[in-house]
Amino acid sequence: MNSVQLIGRTTKDIELKYTQGGLAVARLTLAINRKDKDKGTDFINCISFGKTAEVMEKYVHKGNRVG
Repeated sequence: MNSVQLIGRTTKDIELKYTQGGLAVARLTLAINRKDKDKGTDFINCISFGKTAEVMEKYVHKGNRVG
């Protein structure tokens, strides 16, 4: 199994939606700067579920650093 740890800043406020079964789903995009600043920035789409999604929607906003 592969494991990846990302640290970056959110590009916009988190989008929170609920499934038909009532499960919270949060979508966000992280902007991650490369070590070599000339190479630019990577944008990674992320999804969280359940209580984690609800807490992130409440406390994480555009420009916050998330890991």
